[in-house]
Amino acid sequence: MKALDLQINGALGLSFNDLHPGCEDKLAQVCEFLATQGLQGFLATLVTTDLAAIQRSLAVLARFQQQAHGGAQLLGVHLEGPFLHPAKRGAHPAAHLLPLTLNHLKRVLGDFTPLVKLVTLAPELDPTGAAIAYLRDRNIIVSAGHSQATAAEARCAFAQGVTAITHAFNAMPPLHHREPGLLGAALLDERIWCMAIADGVHVCPDMLRLLYRLKGDRLIIASDALAPFGLPDGEYPWDDRPIRVTQGTARLPDGTLAGTTVGLPQAVQNLVNWNVCTPAQAIAAVTAAPQTLLREI
Repeated sequence: MKALDLQINGALGLSFNDLHPGCEDKLAQVCEFLATQGLQGFLATLVTTDLAAIQRSLAVLARFQQQAHGGAQLLGVHLEGPFLHPAKRGAHPAAHLLPLTLNHLKRVLGDFTPLVKLVTLAPELDPTGAAIAYLRDRNIIVSAGHSQATAAEARCAFAQGVTAITHAFNAMPPLHHREPGLLGAALLDERIWCMAIADGVHVCPDMLRLLYRLKGDRLIIASDALAPFGLPDGEYPWDDRPIRVTQGTARLPDGTLAGTTVGLPQAVQNLVNWNVCTPAQAIAAVTAAPQTLLREI
């Protein structure tokens, strides 16, 4: 299985959010480790933090991408934030969220626009769609997530150029019989890709079965793995807060779900064990599906 992970935050104790010059050897080790997990390539995911840290990590990743190394290939960057709805920020620190304006977007991207392949944002923060258009004009996939968008707002965002939703069911309003919201709009739109986490905690197996029935080959499984991926359960630093990993699930001290340390091989096995889909279909959700989305850039 040669998979692509479009949402992975780090591994072996290295967070892509906390990169500094000189950590290239550790990055190379991470690439080698990810190859043992069946990955051919990945998008290094940067979550909400201060602008200086984002720019520093982007600079390190840009240099590393030009170097020869073995293992999984760094395909680019997935920016998950800082343009998220405060009410659906999850584990993202509120202090570093930014309004979704072209000025802020340009500051975050800096000189690294070609490196960024995917941006997760809350589209209702910019009803004009100017930010979406700016990203699409630069061949960057726009995914809606950490959002309070109504179904009407979601449909508007899809028309403006949003083509995916990030970790379906998580950090968005649940389905409601009077307001289907972002999730309902995405499930009903055949053009929209749904990324989801198949660790058994973020989304229960029954809802993954429902998701696959509605989206089929438009389902993408991403790991959302954090820096402790590949390390034992325990307590680890995460920005200026600790996270505790228990049976592969990472939470903040207040219990907020922060991510996972379950890789794509286990996620694929989970889909099969839970009768979500066939083995071939489960493999396609981490191979053909993400490859096709990236080709849409």
